[in-house]
Amino acid sequence: MKNALRKIARYFFSGMLFIVPLLATGYFVFWAFAQLDGLLQLPYPGLGFLIIFGAITLFGYLTSTFAVDTFIDWLDHLINRIPFVKLIYSSIKDLIGAFVGDKRKFDKPVLVTINKENTLHQIGFVTQEDLTELGLKDMVAVYFPHSYAFSGNHFLVPKESIKSLNISGPAAMKFIVSGGISGFKEQ
Repeated sequence: MKNALRKIARYFFSGMLFIVPLLATGYFVFWAFAQLDGLLQLPYPGLGFLIIFGAITLFGYLTSTFAVDTFIDWLDHLINRIPFVKLIYSSIKDLIGAFVGDKRKFDKPVLVTINKENTLHQIGFVTQEDLTELGLKDMVAVYFPHSYAFSGNHFLVPKESIKSLNISGPAAMKFIVSGGISGFKEQ
């Protein structure tokens, strides 16, 4: 009887390990589609997502042309002159740019020695290599994302305390965000 209960529990948890992430992902995708469809109030599910995806892609294509690029630069300059709006706009733009585009920032994973005595290390991402403007010529800026959160810490550390890692930025980010559970394999 005891053996049978253990097998049932093991099967239950094996099934849960497969089904819960699948259902959570499916629910998130369904919820995102519903939210986008609700914004446009369209009768067909998923059509709002396709329209918004297409519009953003078209806008991305247009912003890569010279004429639109000049307009975007002018608009960007104008927005950056408005005090409170500048703070929000530039922060969001820099955050998105850190993950996508030509100016990605989370592409240099490093191992930082936090405590030499206890050989405590932490994985982070170099975000600024040159801090001479701050009078810190032998230091770099490193961002340490938190596990299971959209937050992190930002430290200025001596260059001698960092070691470059031979892994991709996305693999390092996945490892950190998962709390080290995911490993370094990219899927």
